[in-house]
Amino acid sequence: MKNFNELSEREVLALAISLEEEDERVYADFSEGLRQEFPASATVFDSMRKEESGHRRRLIELYQRKFGEHIPLIRRQDVKGFVQRTPVWLVRPLGLDTVRKQASAIEVETRRFYERAAARTQDASVRQLLDDLAQEERSHEDRAQELTEEKLRPDVKEDEDKARRRLFVLQIVQPGLAGLMDGSVSTLAPVFAAALATKNSWDAFLVGMAASLGAGISMGFAEALSDDGSLTGRGHPWVRGLICGAMTTLGGIGHTLPFLIKDFPLALGIAIVVVLVELGVITWVRHRYMDTPTFSAALQVGLGGALVFTTGILIGKS
Repeated sequence: MKNFNELSEREVLALAISLEEEDERVYADFSEGLRQEFPASATVFDSMRKEESGHRRRLIELYQRKFGEHIPLIRRQDVKGFVQRTPVWLVRPLGLDTVRKQASAIEVETRRFYERAAARTQDASVRQLLDDLAQEERSHEDRAQELTEEKLRPDVKEDEDKARRRLFVLQIVQPGLAGLMDGSVSTLAPVFAAALATKNSWDAFLVGMAASLGAGISMGFAEALSDDGSLTGRGHPWVRGLICGAMTTLGGIGHTLPFLIKDFPLALGIAIVVVLVELGVITWVRHRYMDTPTFSAALQVGLGGALVFTTGILIGKS
């Protein structure tokens, strides 16, 4: 890698051309990645791509006048001081917040590059263009906001907010809720059956940990292998599997941990309270994100939990 201060004016212009070309392609990827779920925001980034394309053309024209037709390939990774970018545009579907933060970082870095380049350039025409581009990059964030206000009318913003919420529910809430319900409800029977059969907190704890971890691994793999998300829009399968498996394990461990208390009646009482809290959380999530009426959600979750809990008690006392 080469230090920025060691670059000649010819190399600075070549690097600027490379940066603008990369930024243009990044914005094109943003636009393409957002087009299906967020078409209005995709239009914003397409407009930003066109601006970067205009910057690149102006730089090439000046380079041709000063140094001829051959432009050496100098990339950001060849020069010290640039931030390593995370390739978020490779992820589908893209998240609006992630993309906008990445775009903001690109604008700030490019502006600083032009300011530093202009400060050390002696040629008047080169310095003038770099100053102009620095000013345009400085206002680029404002321009992006103007484009957002112009392209994203209130009704469009509302539609995109709904789309973003739908993706969040599909990719995070649904697998997490499925895991939490399975972990909280399905482990009730083995945990409380073991507790009532042995009257020993440690035995109940071991059974609960085994059931929770086993259910978490099973649910995680089942969710990850269910579909790859390419058609359903549910996101990366292994991310969903990790979320589902973790929440399944958490749901089972919640009412297992109280059995670390040696006093069995106290541990059993606390475990029952934890179960009620877990069922309440599941009810709230179903009402908040799945638009299920509170009474209906409480009835469904409570009925399922009661049936499994009763099964565990009957088996444990038999």
